[in-house]
Amino acid sequence: MILLLKLVITPFFIAVVTLAGRRWGPTISGLLMGLPLTSGPVSFFLALQYGPAFAGRAAVGTLVGQASVCLYCLGYSAAARRSSWPLSALAAVCVFLLATALWNSLTWSVATASAVLLAVILLVSRLIPRQAVRPAAGQAPRWDLPARMILAAAFVVALTTFANSLGPQLSGLLSPFPVFGLILSVFTHHQQGTGAVRGLLRAVVLGSLAFGGFFAVVGSAVTSWALPWTYALATLAALAMGGLSFYLTRTAGAPRLGGAAVHGAGRD
Repeated sequence: MILLLKLVITPFFIAVVTLAGRRWGPTISGLLMGLPLTSGPVSFFLALQYGPAFAGRAAVGTLVGQASVCLYCLGYSAAARRSSWPLSALAAVCVFLLATALWNSLTWSVATASAVLLAVILLVSRLIPRQAVRPAAGQAPRWDLPARMILAAAFVVALTTFANSLGPQLSGLLSPFPVFGLILSVFTHHQQGTGAVRGLLRAVVLGSLAFGGFFAVVGSAVTSWALPWTYALATLAALAMGGLSFYLTRTAGAPRLGGAAVHGAGRD
């Protein structure tokens, strides 16, 4: 059921985020990727299938795993200064995996995981240069959107194949693997250039506030509250933090929808 859910929902949301990015620019794509669009429903089904305790421990791992996603964004942004998209993607994935190995060697609670995620968000958002970008001119090729959706489904199949044998903490750590981020950063870098991909990645980092809000609630409440109340409150927390992320991007120099001039968004 979880695999089927991921196979259906992940390509669907890749399409939604892609179309939103084409309409409003990479910053909006990045913010949408911060929402737990697939991890949230998967967490709910984990609670149903394996019990609230398993889901709670996985939620703590997922919180720390999102810090690895932020470091992925930093790694990609740094590599993109001098490298094309294949090398940038490889470097970023290596950063994610190294961070995951480090986090997995430690024991985590909701409080420590939330603190680490918040600290990484604050640090990385300052290290990735601000980029004001808008939607790319011209029409994307016909194969672009189907290719993104197929690649997303392929990543999900590969990751979920090994998930059950990893245990709750490592499963949680790997759950935020940047399927959306990898696909969209590669396509954005290739099609719109370094400035656009940096704008996308910085928005992903700020959008992680929404992700953190969701899983902080799940990790704290899932073993003591009824599941519908837990996930309803977690969703409200994610939406509230997502609103804050959007505000931060607007006040940090991101363009208004359909608005500002592009800075540094030329092709490589």
